Amino acid sequence: MRVCIHSNSHDVLSSPVSIVTGGAGFLGSHLCDRLLSEGHSVVALDNLLTGNMDNIAHLAANEKFRFIKQDVTEYLFYEGPVDFIFHFASPASPIDYLEFPIPTLKVGALGTHNALGLARSKKARFVLASTSEVYGDPLVHPQTEDYWGNVNPIGPRGVYDEAKRFAEAITFAYHRSHNVDTKIVRIFNTYGPRMRLKDGRVVPAFIGQALQGEPLTVFGDGTQTRSFCYVSDLIDGIYRLATSKEHGPINIGNPTEMTVKQFAEAILRITDSRNPIVFKPLPVDDPKQRRPDISRARQLLGWEPKVKLDEGLEKTIAYFRGRIGSTR
Repeated sequence: MRVCIHSNSHDVLSSPVSIVTGGAGFLGSHLCDRLLSEGHSVVALDNLLTGNMDNIAHLAANEKFRFIKQDVTEYLFYEGPVDFIFHFASPASPIDYLEFPIPTLKVGALGTHNALGLARSKKARFVLASTSEVYGDPLVHPQTEDYWGNVNPIGPRGVYDEAKRFAEAITFAYHRSHNVDTKIVRIFNTYGPRMRLKDGRVVPAFIGQALQGEPLTVFGDGTQTRSFCYVSDLIDGIYRLATSKEHGPINIGNPTEMTVKQFAEAILRITDSRNPIVFKPLPVDDPKQRRPDISRARQLLGWEPKVKLDEGLEKTIAYFRGRIGSTR
């Protein structure tokens, strides 16, 4: 199917034009906000498989913002100049990519190919949202960008891990073969408002359970580690990369590491909850350690996270309180 997106008559030539695939998702919608605040005209594409129109409802009256319901695995053509393409389309939580394994692989392969082709034709900068999952269950800790990873290609998580690894490979192929100005950001665990309550990731899972009086479910013995970056910090790092001369890959995440059990206890403390913690078997290929080495981000982008965990969690918990209250 050939889809033609026409530029708006209100587009201002002096404003950078950015296309954001996955623009109605958690990260994509926050990225749209940042780009608009920087003076960009933004076209958000999303097929709404996991995205949500509520995430961008506040932008409906913004004359510099457009939303197109579009599956980026289909051919895409844009009439008019494009300065940046941010490829953020993909199921990103275990529940989603286990439910939609083929679409996850297709958006990492076909979707990335289509977005790169558009970037090449428009001479636009291309920013790929990759992931710490390219490192798999890492044998190197913390994870540096030159680590090749430990991924099970045929395991249940492989559809997401390998989709992103392929996306990185084709992105660098376009850079080397076609001289496309590409950037790759490897995103580590990120949290904040607009996450889905039941998307399977640890932050909304624990917060939802704490607020609804349910036991907090910890998989494994809780000694596996994670590090959590607040969404505004992550988006700032991505914007700095997009406007830099660097190509990446560059880790963007918070290097402050804690066990999953410690994180559950932090949620209970901040929500003033006395819910118990229960333990269940660890899912197949679930990483035992996850912590970014952000030396490159510090040196090349002048970036490091600023939002403390308690501050970010309080904002996120307040968001979920509103969501839970609105559904009762």
